[in-house]
Amino acid sequence: MSRQVFGSLAVIGTLMLSACGVAYQSPSVNPMTGGADSKVRVLEITPESVMVANRSTYSPKELPGVFFATAGGGSTPRGAGAAPEPVIDYQNRPGALETRVPPALPELPYTIGVGDVLLLATPQVGSTVEQLTGLLAASNARQGYTVQDDGAIAIPNVGRVQVSGMTLEEAESRLFQRLVENQIDPTFSLEVSQFNSKRVSIGGAVAQPTVAPITLTPLYLDAALSAAGGVTAQDLDYASVRIYRDGTIYQIPLRELYSDRSLARIQLTDGDAVFVDTEYELDLAQAYFAERIRLAEFQQDARVAALNELTAEVNIRRGALNEARDNYMTRLELDSVDRDYVYLAGEVGEQSRYPLPFGKTASLADALYSSSGVPTRTGNVAEIYVLRGSPDPREFGALTAWQLDGRNATNFLLATRFQLRPNDVIFVAEQPVTKWNRVITQITPSLINTAAAQTLN
Repeated sequence: MSRQVFGSLAVIGTLMLSACGVAYQSPSVNPMTGGADSKVRVLEITPESVMVANRSTYSPKELPGVFFATAGGGSTPRGAGAAPEPVIDYQNRPGALETRVPPALPELPYTIGVGDVLLLATPQVGSTVEQLTGLLAASNARQGYTVQDDGAIAIPNVGRVQVSGMTLEEAESRLFQRLVENQIDPTFSLEVSQFNSKRVSIGGAVAQPTVAPITLTPLYLDAALSAAGGVTAQDLDYASVRIYRDGTIYQIPLRELYSDRSLARIQLTDGDAVFVDTEYELDLAQAYFAERIRLAEFQQDARVAALNELTAEVNIRRGALNEARDNYMTRLELDSVDRDYVYLAGEVGEQSRYPLPFGKTASLADALYSSSGVPTRTGNVAEIYVLRGSPDPREFGALTAWQLDGRNATNFLLATRFQLRPNDVIFVAEQPVTKWNRVITQITPSLINTAAAQTLN
């Protein structure tokens, strides 16, 4: 059979089969134009129509609270006193951290403690000639004395004088009495030259962790953070300043600290531990405060058992959380979790269903490129549709076809802003030449078989 005859048979066969409606059927979006019975509306995706489409209400499904819970917090360890109460609710990730402010301290004068250095100044004694020349008229003998372990300072010709726990005024009165008893001129002045007995430690997200002394002037929270070089936390969403005092953890969100001046003026006391934490979980703070607790274990052995019990409880809770998370992931793999899906059909990389993510919305571009995008060889980029049904159950057959014309590549930017909703269908039509090639591919074997049979006859 000649090539011209074969080509004529192909054309005639194609026309005949097409007329019968059996040559090739492919899906397409066919809106009914005009009339009140129109069920399909085709709307071009434009910046304005994207705003209209995104107005529909939708709340993405959330991961279960076990994915936001931590192993910190728990019951009171036996035999070790009250443990720090949980700072935050671990059921779900909160919108903002809770503010827990320590109680106000009473205004008391500074009391001398072990390790402080006291400076005792007495008049300098000189010769009559020197006094007349005025060379020593304003000179004083200044001597420093360290408060020793027993709370006393040792002064030559006077002996040991107990000063620990006294204010400067009380210490001066005690020294005056001892000088008089030893027949020494009681003309002197007393001051603290080195403050070593009362300290506050500052650590975490600060420029330089340090230990700040408490002096005659009260030490406030802002001054303590400045002494450590300031806060270095960048993300303020879950950054907080935690204060460990007398077995209790207090918490001040960093945003609240910056906006409320009264929080910056929280007075600190001896033994406070300040920790700037940048994490939602308490792991870093727990390690820091555990270190502070271990320092006290030299004086209280019962803390060892308390820490072991707390660690065991944390490990048990962490294991339970990991098991719950693994079980959920297994259910997710077995498709036994209620999910929202979008379906991809037509000329896409792979016809499939796209699960909408947890906790956020997905765009048309997210779904398209999760399936390798639109194959430009077969797909008609001018006819990319998002088919969305009416939320009204009385209008089950009514739907809107949002059309994206990808011939202008800049329109794909709109695809990144078009939000998807559950049960949307993304459909990409085929190119006209693709449809023709598929028709030819289907009828060619039949024509060849027919021609071969005629040749044999």
